[in-house]
Amino acid sequence: MTTGSIIGTLLVAVVAFTSISPQLGGSPTKADKEKYAQSGHYQDGKFVNLLPTRELTGGSTVGVMWDFLFDKDKRADPPGPLPLQPLDSASIVRKTPDQLRVTWFGHSASLVELAGKNILLDPMLSIEMGPVSWATPNRYNPTLAIRPEQLPAIDAIIISHDHYDHLDYQTIKRIKDKVANFYVPLGIAPHLRRWGVAEARIHEMNWGDSARLGDIVVRCTPSRHFSGRGLTNRNSTLWSSWVLQAPTKRVFYTGDGGYGPHFASIGAAYGPFDIALVECGQYNPNWAEIHMMPEQSVQAARDVQARVMLPVHWGAFTEAPHAWDEPIERATAAAMRLHQPLTTPRLGETVTVDGRALPATAWWKEVQ
Repeated sequence: MTTGSIIGTLLVAVVAFTSISPQLGGSPTKADKEKYAQSGHYQDGKFVNLLPTRELTGGSTVGVMWDFLFDKDKRADPPGPLPLQPLDSASIVRKTPDQLRVTWFGHSASLVELAGKNILLDPMLSIEMGPVSWATPNRYNPTLAIRPEQLPAIDAIIISHDHYDHLDYQTIKRIKDKVANFYVPLGIAPHLRRWGVAEARIHEMNWGDSARLGDIVVRCTPSRHFSGRGLTNRNSTLWSSWVLQAPTKRVFYTGDGGYGPHFASIGAAYGPFDIALVECGQYNPNWAEIHMMPEQSVQAARDVQARVMLPVHWGAFTEAPHAWDEPIERATAAAMRLHQPLTTPRLGETVTVDGRALPATAWWKEVQ
């Protein structure tokens, strides 16, 4: 075979695979697209940010990939598995209405227990990522603090955007029947429908929309990012941050995204927050407008008026060339300078926000 025919065959194979793999999700209907067009954030068939935002602020896509594959920091991956606290359904959820608890599973996957409800944020609870696992980063740990099958009944799953490290097909497939509600940005409903989630349990939301979950108001708020799961659906779904407002406690989750004035706006409208789960990791100067540097992450926590910041989006996968523990080292230093309280739980360790001392050990320094 000639080189051209080999490349052509590979392209046909890729297109065929992306057409049939359930990992890619579903496609919006005509009615879906008409709804998106009314959102105020949809132009020429794509969602857009509040501010002009470049996915690449320097270099090229090829150059970025080259750096990631061949010029990563020598400590891009940890020398061994990270310490974790094994959990099960009996120990993880206590449903204490007067108590706010957050359990971080690694990367951005977290369980929030608020006002008697169990709320899962971006539950990527698989060892492998995406439809082609050999081409995506490996999870640092061969096991998780809790397997999807061990989770108890969940009142709500909240998704920030449709990238594979946040919206995981395998996790959704395993737990969808025990989840009462899915709160997602515009465009993600077609993915969930294809994966067998009943339409009645999907609440697709635009920036500024709110919904009620018992005593909690769930608010979809802006972020500064991008989306897409395949070769042809870039920015076909919206990305968001999220506010959870209970009668006595408030939680903010940034999702992924670059720094911007939306954080101060969210803080002014809905803060102060008892705890903010803030993206902190998988950054690079070449994509500075779609991911925050750790110092910006801490500033974002200040902007939203977070009493405590929990750094997430690290501790599971290497998706950028920096050292695996650089995000938490830089965030810790910045938090000290800015007098921002920070909590640093181990994987699977629960943070109880009740005025007592929070987990704050530098456990990553012990990884060997």
